[in-house]
Parts: sequence; C-alpha cells; structure tokens
Amino acid sequence: MGRKTCHNTAMLGPATKRLFETRKHVLHLYSSLKGLRRRQSSSSSMAPLLFPNVPSAVRIVEVGPRDGLQNEKAIIPTDVKVELINRLSAAGLQTIEVTAFVSKKWVPQMGDNKEVLTRIIKRPGVAYPVLTPNAKGFEDAVAAGAMEVSVFGAASEAFSQKNINCSIAESLHRFRPVAAAAKSRGLKMRGYVSCVLGCPYQGAIAPEKVAEVAKALYDMGCYEISLGDTIGAGTPGSTRAMLLATKACIPAKHLAVHFHDTYGQALANILTALQEGIAVVDASVAGLGGCPYAMGASGNVATEDVVYMLNGMGVDTGIDLNALAQAGQFISAACGRETQSKTGRVVLGKLT
Repeated sequence: MGRKTCHNTAMLGPATKRLFETRKHVLHLYSSLKGLRRRQSSSSSMAPLLFPNVPSAVRIVEVGPRDGLQNEKAIIPTDVKVELINRLSAAGLQTIEVTAFVSKKWVPQMGDNKEVLTRIIKRPGVAYPVLTPNAKGFEDAVAAGAMEVSVFGAASEAFSQKNINCSIAESLHRFRPVAAAAKSRGLKMRGYVSCVLGCPYQGAIAPEKVAEVAKALYDMGCYEISLGDTIGAGTPGSTRAMLLATKACIPAKHLAVHFHDTYGQALANILTALQEGIAVVDASVAGLGGCPYAMGASGNVATEDVVYMLNGMGVDTGIDLNALAQAGQFISAACGRETQSKTGRVVLGKLT
C-alpha cells in the first residue's frame, strides 16, 4: 500500500504541524513560480514574489573606467579605455563613470580625461558622468562635453584630509560652486560619500555622520548620493544601520551603494541594501579598483558578480552578462592579469 497523506492538521503534533505547513508553503511557492514562468516573458521580474521588499529593477552604475582604473600603476592607453567604455555601453550599462577631471600630477591615470570623454561612442539613453572635485575640473569637463558630473566627499575627517587635503566642512564648501554651476547649466550632479562603514585611519564611522554628510550633498543639489564602503569593512548589520540612519533624512530613491569586497561581504551587503529599498548599485567590471588612499582595500565588487546575483533573484538590470564578461576579460588582459570576477571566469569558460 502507498502512503496516506494526513490532511487534518488538528491531529498532528506541534512540530509535525509546522513541518506540514512549511511543506505546503514551499509547494505553493514552487507552483507559483512555474505558473509565473509560463505566463511571463524572460525579461519579466520574479522579484516581487521571491523578494517582496526588493526593487524589481536595479540600475548599475559602472565605475570601472574611473574608480577601477585610477588605482592601476601602469598607464592604460587611451584607446583601451575608449574601447572598454564602448563595450560596456554595448553590454547594456545605463550609467558609466567615464573619467575624472583631476590633476594629472595626483592621478596620472586620468590625465587623458578629455580625450576619453570626447572619443567614446555616446549611446542614447546612457549617462556618462565624470568626477569633478572642484570648479576647475568642472569647467574642463563641461568644455569637453560632460552632461553629468560627480563630487566626492567623505564621512571621515582623517580620510578627507588624506584624500583631498581638507576637512569635511571645507570639502563641502568647495563643492558648492560646482553645484551652483551645474544647476545653472542644467547638468545633473551625483555625490559620493566614502568611508561610510569604516576608515583606514579613523576606524568605525557613526551612521549619523554618514547621514549628515549625505544630507549636505543632497541639499546642495545632488540628485543621487552613492554611499561607499571604501575599505570593504562593512557587514550586513553595519550596512543596515548606516542605511536606516541615512534614509531618515534622504529618500531611498535618491541613494546608491558602493561596496568593496575586502572581506568578501560585498554581495551580502548589496542584498541588505536592496531589502532596504535601494535600487542603484555601483560596481566595477572585472572587480577593478581599490583606493590609493586606503591601504589594504581590495577592488570594487565585480559588476559580473552583481548581475549574476540579480538575475538569479529575478531583478531586471538590462545587462547582457556574456558581453559584460567579455568586456571584463578585455580590460583584465590590458592590465596584465585574469579577471577578478568569479562569475566572469565561469561565463568566459562556457563561451570558449
């Protein structure tokens, strides 16, 4: 005789009843997913069913060409940078941080900023922001055709001094002319806050301090504030605490997150941010990057790894993972090493 299934949960013990209800829930979820796949196209999102508090779509801000490459000791040829950005555009990235209009003396890798910005193929619907830390950088960027700019502050006094040679208050004062000029020209401005989850010189950073600096940038006119874990020391717990403090004064739709993967926590922290309603994530193709002013900080989280995770969650990014992995392989070869993206390596292995 076959087994009989008991459907009267009143006759079951407490532990067995919980197991029975869990089984019912799992079977219902599995049935719902099968039906969803039959009814919807592959581009439709399963995120609301699997992760009800997570955005159904996420915009990835690709920071590899600027934040990723600025830490490379060997100067990457301009042709390679232009080709990388064009490949990233073709892969479906909606926002690509192209370069930085900074002193060539301090950041030699960005010395070809004008050439890079003017030579890339600018696709409709794709934003190509550039970093402009001061008024001179802003004017140079505008002259080269920039349509979106970024400013870069810190939640740590010590890091601000090491990175841009001034206090947090002084840095914000420097940014105000840039913000005013951007507004007068109708250009969008993005703000970065570094060291939101720890500083290599100062240690732990209070969430309230992050919120204070982020709010100052928001009030200045930044349409979006990217919260950066510069040394990759954050965990899901510290990430949530920081986001709760920042969301208390800035709507989640105006926030982005930027994680380094020093302790292997980046994807977990991104998932935590998504559950807090954050729908913009910075990432770097092939895991390029680090920080010249943060000793021990490893590269940014790899864009390929983030896209793979989001695909598996049913969250739409609009990015072609195969093309993205190939772009990562291209720039990694130019840097003389293998891609740092685990997903990239697997995808490339399947393509060969």
